[in-house]
Formats: sequence, C-alpha cells, structure tokens
Amino acid sequence: LPEGRRATLASALELEGTVLREGRLTQFVANNLERRIRLSGAPRGEPPAGAGGGGGSSIPAIDPGALQDVVALAGQVAGQVDELLRNVHCGLQALTALSVGCIQTYRDGVESLGEAADLSIRAMYALVARCEELDRAMQPVPALAKRIRDMKGTLERLEGLCK
Repeated sequence: LPEGRRATLASALELEGTVLREGRLTQFVANNLERRIRLSGAPRGEPPAGAGGGGGSSIPAIDPGALQDVVALAGQVAGQVDELLRNVHCGLQALTALSVGCIQTYRDGVESLGEAADLSIRAMYALVARCEELDRAMQPVPALAKRIRDMKGTLERLEGLCK
C-alpha cells in the first residue's frame, strides 16, 4: 500500500481498537471484541443477546458442521506438524552424522600430522647423527691429502731425475 493509504487505514483502525507495530508486523485488537463477536453471530433484524432486550443466553448456538470442519482441519494440521517434525528430525540426524564424520576426519588428520611430524623429527636427528659420524670419519682426509701431494711431488722429482 502507498504510505498515504497505509496511514489512513492505520488511523481508521486506531479509532476502532488498539494498533501495535513491531517492525513490519502490525497487530490490531478491537475495542469491545466480545460485543462485536455477539453482533456477528446474531441473525439479521434480531437484537443480539445482552444488547438491551431479553435475558437469554449470551452465547450463540454452535453449528455442528462448522465444529466438525474445525476438528477435521485440526487433525490435518496435527498430521502436517507431525510430518514436519519427522522431516526436521531426519534432517538434524543427517547433519549430526555429517558433523561427526567431519570431526572424525579432522581428528584423524591431526593424528596423522602428529605422527608424520614425529617421524620427520626422528629422521632429522638420524641424519644429523650420520653427518657427525661422516665428519669424524673424514677428519684424517686433509692429512692424507697432504701426504698424497707430498708423494706426487716426490714422484715428479724422481721422474725429473730419470730423464
């Protein structure tokens, strides 16, 4: 509705009862609601009960067909609510199972990562130990290289003398 029409409608409603607004939701409670219900149930041309005349019953007669319709509709609504709740229950079970699967996968991944890190650390320590052993085994090599150079020089001098 355009704003002008909405304001006119709200003003008219405020004259007939209480208007409450919460965001886009508007609630209306009519003044003298009980009297209005009685008036709506009274046959045309007959004064409503309690509206001046006789001291008869103030509750209008209930139509059995309407009551049966209400009972049938209530049964349908109850069935639909049960089906909705079953669907929500199944959906929640599926989401729970999916969440449990994700958490287990995450846990397994963390455990695997921990094991892989532990193995990597052990392998690194083993490599460092082997490098230290190799370093110790290679310590005589510089002295041996010096002796080989000395021998080579001596051989060259001997060759020079033999020529």
